[in-house]
Amino acid sequence: MRMTPQRSRPALCLSVFALLSCAIAFSQDNPNRPPWAQKSKSSSNTSSNASTNSASNTAPAPTSSTPSSSPVGAPGMIVQPTPAAPKEDAQEQRGRIKVNVNLVSVLVSVLDQNNRPAPDLPIEAFQLYEEGVQQKIEVFESETSQPLDLALMIDASLSAHKEIAFEREAAAHFIRQVLRPGDRLSVFSFDETVTQRASFSDNVPVLQEAVRKIPDGAGTSIYDAVLLGSRALERRGEDRRRVIILVTDAGETTSRADFDAARKEAVRSNVLLYTIVVRPVKNESGRNTAGEHALETMTDTTGGAMFYPDTASELDIIFDRIDRELRTQYRLGYYPNPRGPADTYRAIEVKVLSGDYHARHRKSYLTGP
Repeated sequence: MRMTPQRSRPALCLSVFALLSCAIAFSQDNPNRPPWAQKSKSSSNTSSNASTNSASNTAPAPTSSTPSSSPVGAPGMIVQPTPAAPKEDAQEQRGRIKVNVNLVSVLVSVLDQNNRPAPDLPIEAFQLYEEGVQQKIEVFESETSQPLDLALMIDASLSAHKEIAFEREAAAHFIRQVLRPGDRLSVFSFDETVTQRASFSDNVPVLQEAVRKIPDGAGTSIYDAVLLGSRALERRGEDRRRVIILVTDAGETTSRADFDAARKEAVRSNVLLYTIVVRPVKNESGRNTAGEHALETMTDTTGGAMFYPDTASELDIIFDRIDRELRTQYRLGYYPNPRGPADTYRAIEVKVLSGDYHARHRKSYLTGP
């Protein structure tokens, strides 16, 4: 009987040793223990874990997927700014700055006493000034070959409803008349919102159909139309003339943008604004003359023209005049000397030295960053 405990003593020792080993192993693997108490690992394992951790730390975090809205170019959509284009590499940006940013282009309409275009004037007939300092004209085209991007914007508000049918037909005729190879036109309507009815194209039947199907609206958002139309034209790219043809009764009522925002956007985008005010009431006491004065200021600032037809039948004549003017514009380009500070507005003046002519052009531009 005394021999039984002696035989079980080695087994007991082995059991105690095994339990102690498990406890030590567990305590060394415990991440809450200090570093000196952690279980040591081989360098290969450490390298492997470091690589794994580095990969997990540098992997991009998942992003939520949000459906994108319909493109601005889609007919029937409110015009909104599109996302910025991908950035170009530094070399391409430097090349563009050297070629384009410093050159200022000015479109000039030269008219005689009867407001008829004066073609074929030589470069010597022009003087160009920036902030009162005469500039050297580096680029001169007596009849510019730059293609047109036109935003035809029709007031669809109830206040303009009286003449809307004739406006649509006159605008449809203008579309067929004005578009030449390389030109593009888009149809917009505006009431309480600004809606693109047809994307920029040279498809005359599609554009005419879009004009004829403009529905009646309620309010009149003139400032929104100028601002959003300018942005839509700016996205069309460089080396193209940007023109807004605005047909309205000038009764501003529902814009979210104000006058200053609309004018600044037109100047910044280098837009040429032609405004046709169809007045349902001829007496000034019965209409919104404040809207007319605001449009006159914006139109003059951009170098466009303002028209006040007495009857709807004059619309065809006005559209024809706009077309002839666009086809006889001079283009003057210069490199500002001295160059103005970044992001500032600079005043421009063009003088015609020969003949009894007057020049119409944009009055200012915004310097680059």
